Amino acid sequence: MIWFSADHHFGHKNILEYTDRKHYFRNIDEMDRVLIENWNKLVKKEDTVYYLGDFTFKNPDEYISKLNGKIEFIKGSHDKYDAPYMRIIKPGILDEYGNLRTIVLCHYAMRSWDKSHYASFCLWGHHHGKLEPYGLSFDVGVDCWDYKPVSLKQVEEKMKTLKPIVDFRNKTEIL
Repeated sequence: MIWFSADHHFGHKNILEYTDRKHYFRNIDEMDRVLIENWNKLVKKEDTVYYLGDFTFKNPDEYISKLNGKIEFIKGSHDKYDAPYMRIIKPGILDEYGNLRTIVLCHYAMRSWDKSHYASFCLWGHHHGKLEPYGLSFDVGVDCWDYKPVSLKQVEEKMKTLKPIVDFRNKTEIL
């Protein structure tokens, strides 16, 4: 199964103050514990998680060893580490899955991306639920998804509720 996530900020004490997390978690230890539990309840060892940045300020070994799945990373604004076993993928086209359009992954939201006028998807993090979706793009960060990763099926369902940048029935740009 394929999953997407971003912005856990494991071990980042100040994230509790910068986001709404202060209403859900008493301290950073509780936040880390719940985030790990939520991840492992959904993600199986054989699954792949495309992680769109801001994993941890600390050494990632401490957290990666506790999480299920193969994690494919895109660095975020707070990812200061470089671990040889992590495959860091650059923002861009991920792949196509059957009838699913191209998925573009980036830590930051974009107003235009590869094939955005042809109904491709764009997934991002960074904004902690403070930025509205645009076209067929939205925030997959944990703050937007009840502190859990988002499945490919959930992405497909969410995209059905969004308005593409181009109206394909009339072939006109919405911009």
